[in-house]
Amino acid sequence: MLTSFDPLKGKRLQLLDEAGRLVKGKFPPLLEGEALVAAYRHMLRARVADDKALLFQRQKRIHTLPVNRGQEACAVGSALALGQDDWLVQSYRELGGLLVRGATIRNHLLYFKGSEWGSVHPGHPRILPLSVPIGSQITHAAGIAHAIRYQGGQEVVLAHFGDGATSQGDFHEGINWASVFKCPVIFFCNNNHYAISLPRHKQTASATIAQKAIAYGIPGLQIDGNDLLAVHAATRAAAEHARTEGPVLIEAFTYRMGPHTTADDPSIYRSAEEEAEWQPRDPLIRVRRLLESQGLWDDAREEAFRAEAAAETDQAMREVDELGETPVDEIFAWQYADRPRELARQQADYEAFLKWKEAR
Repeated sequence: MLTSFDPLKGKRLQLLDEAGRLVKGKFPPLLEGEALVAAYRHMLRARVADDKALLFQRQKRIHTLPVNRGQEACAVGSALALGQDDWLVQSYRELGGLLVRGATIRNHLLYFKGSEWGSVHPGHPRILPLSVPIGSQITHAAGIAHAIRYQGGQEVVLAHFGDGATSQGDFHEGINWASVFKCPVIFFCNNNHYAISLPRHKQTASATIAQKAIAYGIPGLQIDGNDLLAVHAATRAAAEHARTEGPVLIEAFTYRMGPHTTADDPSIYRSAEEEAEWQPRDPLIRVRRLLESQGLWDDAREEAFRAEAAAETDQAMREVDELGETPVDEIFAWQYADRPRELARQQADYEAFLKWKEAR
């Protein structure tokens, strides 16, 4: 598969079209039957939780929130291709993948309430904390993968990032290092066409992001990022290659259907016509159509599961509300094992401010 989709020839992997029909070809889908139902449930759970989290943010119950809508297939399909001991290095739009790996909606909301305890997941799955700085997680992923190779392990690392991250030095440094030392890492670019307001064509003159792999001597392929089956199949193939041969670059051609974050207004930089053009390509719609055509899903199941996911999210938000605001002391307590002098000075200033405030 990795050699069948040359990005220089404009080839893009798609297994499920926008109408929810399987595309005829030599790559049969790896998700079928109940496994496909389970995958759809992960996507739907993430969609419902994300939509409700947006409302919670507008109610000022959580802080600035990146929106996942439209990219659920990328997160879920890729995470389902990992083994239990593999690593997920997230960016900040991988809620569906986190849920696949055992994270909770409660932790998702807790993090965006301002608590790093939201990054401490039940069962301690191999998930790195959410990465806000653009592209910094790419070198982290390469480092973990290098350690795996050095220790003779069989794990693989999946690193998510956006198209904007490919303009950062971390992208080139991470891929270059991983390619030289044949580190078992999958570089997964969620090309949603915008780095906040900057369109993809202003990020790079390359016809595709996938073709950047050629310069580093590693496989690169472009896939339909709104196609759950293509995402899963490509990531599975990339994982098999990475475990023995080294890194792979995947470019998932997708679209961010909502704002970049709740602080963003996409109407300023993209048209309503463009957004309408992408609506029928919604990754959830095409999987649901496939499931319905196979008698595996219907309106009753959809309604019941949406209600279940909504209730779970509401309960999670109530639990987070009960915890109150995150103590500012945690900012100082957990940054360093040995607190540097400057941070100690800042904490002293903060404590002095609190005393002054109480005395007023």
